Amino acid sequence: MTTMYAALLRGINVGGARKLPMADLRALMQKLAYGDVRTYLQSGQAVFSSAHGDEESLAAELAGAIAQEFGFDVDVLVRDHAYLKTVAEACPFPAADLQPKQLHVTYFSAPVDAGRYAEIDPAAHLPEEFRLGDRALYLYAPDGLGRSALAELLSRPRFTKGLVATSRNWNTVRKLVEMTEP
Repeated sequence: MTTMYAALLRGINVGGARKLPMADLRALMQKLAYGDVRTYLQSGQAVFSSAHGDEESLAAELAGAIAQEFGFDVDVLVRDHAYLKTVAEACPFPAADLQPKQLHVTYFSAPVDAGRYAEIDPAAHLPEEFRLGDRALYLYAPDGLGRSALAELLSRPRFTKGLVATSRNWNTVRKLVEMTEP
């Protein structure tokens, strides 16, 4: 039985660094014998099917292949359709009432507890807000991510230490659920 997955690559094709054309990524993934390979946008999302492995082993395999083929390291998270759908459905903010640029999900490589963010005073950042989910952080940034002081704070190394963390806007969150639908 095959499972549909999304691969989330962190920090590629940003500001001219670590260029990885999506056509080349698709070709590499097909060489790895992944099925149904498709990419979304240029910022590092690919969906594929696989009958072997789990999220962690697939992520390690893809990251290793990218390093070998393209000569640079990329953090990769792989998540299956069920997880992606659960994250979207568990959004603590009224996603249907917000513009997609106002809502973001940061996916983490491991569970994160509230203690990691205990020093952040939520009231000091209103109307921006964040909530934790299952290996995910939801961020409401009414003026968008680029203007979000809270997003900048949350991405600091002291909060992400020991984790792979990569963020996607709500349009991408929804699209990945759709693209990985079995």
